[in-house]
Amino acid sequence: MSQKTWGGRFTGGTDQRVEQFTESITVDKRLYRYDILASQAHATMLSEVGLLTLPEAVQIVAALETIGDEIEAGKMDYSIALEDIHTHIEQALIARLGDVGRKLHTGRSRNDQVVTDVKLWVRAAIDRTDELLVELQKAFVGSAVRDQHVILPGYTHLQRAQPVLAAHYYLAYVEKFQRDRERLADCRKRANVLSLGTAALAGSSLPIDRESVRIKLGFDSVARNSLDVSSDRDFLVEFVFDLSMIAIHLSGWAEEWAIWSTTEFNFIELPDAFCTGSSIMPHKKNPDVLELTRGKTGRVIGALQQLMILLKGLPLAYNRDLQEDKAALFDAFDTVEGCLSVAAPLVAQTKLRRDVLAARIEDGFLDATTLMESLIARGVPMRTAHEAVGALVKRAEDGRGRLVDLPVSAFEAVAPGGGEAVRASLGVANAIAAFRSYGSTAPTEVAQQLAAWQDRLA
Repeated sequence: MSQKTWGGRFTGGTDQRVEQFTESITVDKRLYRYDILASQAHATMLSEVGLLTLPEAVQIVAALETIGDEIEAGKMDYSIALEDIHTHIEQALIARLGDVGRKLHTGRSRNDQVVTDVKLWVRAAIDRTDELLVELQKAFVGSAVRDQHVILPGYTHLQRAQPVLAAHYYLAYVEKFQRDRERLADCRKRANVLSLGTAALAGSSLPIDRESVRIKLGFDSVARNSLDVSSDRDFLVEFVFDLSMIAIHLSGWAEEWAIWSTTEFNFIELPDAFCTGSSIMPHKKNPDVLELTRGKTGRVIGALQQLMILLKGLPLAYNRDLQEDKAALFDAFDTVEGCLSVAAPLVAQTKLRRDVLAARIEDGFLDATTLMESLIARGVPMRTAHEAVGALVKRAEDGRGRLVDLPVSAFEAVAPGGGEAVRASLGVANAIAAFRSYGSTAPTEVAQQLAAWQDRLA
């Protein structure tokens, strides 16, 4: 009998060039564990409904377990003639059990088999990504605890804007990665819907029990429309979109810290173990991990674009184009997993240069906005206060000084009778102390948020 799962209709062999062109075993062999798991659940269900005897199901389940162990041990001989991992496993089963093995594919198609395997893989990949994100969040929270009271310059347009507590800065990234986790959790709901049992596209006339398989494989629900299942890759694209957002967040952080590690900024000291040197310049300490994290983001976004173009215009139901989904999926996940695996220890081991920050924190008029708001609190209209403080900043710039260096008379002009008090309220530390709105960098607000995140991630 032909080793092809579809050989009965054909009288001649497949051209070797076609076999080379159409094979997917080089990519999808990493699905083997999930294919075996789904096949074991399917075989057990077939015995429950009388399509297999119990001894036959027991034989199949045991033989599949052995095949999985052999694949794990590197003992599977892969051949492009067998196209994919699903056919390799089925043929290995038939080689062991003969006609009993040939019964396994009853009531299913490779269409619903493949999408089920991929859903199981995506479900595990989501869980793994979430674990790595938690580790990264914990690293940022740890840094926030360590540097809780250090003041950093906050930026817009990469220009100094207002002061922020270092803890507030670190927690901003914790929030970003929390949104990533929430997107993943939402994606998992749509991935965790059983496809197996819808067969090629129309379902099966056999008395299969899809609910039984759902329970065995831990899916939340059963896909309702067999025609939709064969072509559904929404969950896969959604997952890669989520990975793209993670990569974008990582890239922004990497860009920031690469800049902060330069001599010009000199805000942070990167650990030697996460940097490399130059083959010709002995003094160099290059932030290669950060740069590669930034660079690999394009690869992940490219995978998302590849998948969306792949699905564009496909008619119902299954089309062979969908074989191309897994290369992009696997590469996107592998790339993000690699970036996350180095991000957490890099964050944990990077230190702020507190002396440099302290020496330069008063530069850049970081207290100007707080000065404006103090005038507003005294009854000065916002736009009037904005214009007045802008003029004070220009005067201080012309004198190459800071706002606090201006004479009291300059503040009396905008706050009659309160010039001395206004001047005494200047400076970055006073600006930090003045914040009070929820979610701001006010010390009490940051302390509460930090404590909440410590509890949440414990």
